[in-house]
Amino acid sequence: MAKTVLPPRPDTALAECQASLGYTFQKPDLLKAALTHTSGANTRAASNERLEFLGDSVLGLVTCERLYHRFPDYQEGDLTKVKSVVVSRKTCADFGQRLGLGDFLYLGKNAFGRDDELPANLLADAFESVVGAIFLDGGWDAAREFVLDFVEAEIDRVAHDAIHNNAKAVLQQVAQKEYGGTPRYYVLDEQGPDHDKCFKISADINGHYFPAAWGRNKKEAELKAALNALAEVEGKEIPYPC
Repeated sequence: MAKTVLPPRPDTALAECQASLGYTFQKPDLLKAALTHTSGANTRAASNERLEFLGDSVLGLVTCERLYHRFPDYQEGDLTKVKSVVVSRKTCADFGQRLGLGDFLYLGKNAFGRDDELPANLLADAFESVVGAIFLDGGWDAAREFVLDFVEAEIDRVAHDAIHNNAKAVLQQVAQKEYGGTPRYYVLDEQGPDHDKCFKISADINGHYFPAAWGRNKKEAELKAALNALAEVEGKEIPYPC
């Protein structure tokens, strides 16, 4: 992470920052304000706090809109869980670090100590402030495009983890909606000694058996069988072929 040093020249820093962002400001002063920490501002009103407030809302709205259309079967609680991870402070700090925003921040010379690394929350604040500045400068479409470049992959990762950790619940929702039934799991085979058995299990919905999967225990085998069933329903490659 970058050290707490002031940019050598404001005009050069702003040009380099815009190149890193992949966005050219019509009003560069908005970007400068987004990069100005309270320690480097003449007044608190001149810092990036107001833009951070705005950017946080824009980031949340873009993410919510994307989740709403991307996962039509998710209930409010499921959508909220994904959103809370995608727009978390840690994630925003990672985005800020990826952009190298620490190199462009306007900070007080002794704000954090000469050799200290920038706190993660500063990078998170800076990222949200930049989102707010882009929204004011280029409007909703520009801000949406910028945000989606970051959150799309994060949404994929979080949703993938959620499905893998909760595949049986997801399959139950799909089964009730698409088939009007409830999944049942059947042991088709088992191998190994009593203290170290492996199980082959298939999910069944209304008499239709989906591709079976092996697991080191029944819980793992049922989870993999549910993932196989979801893959077949969605016309995707079976992740755990026997």
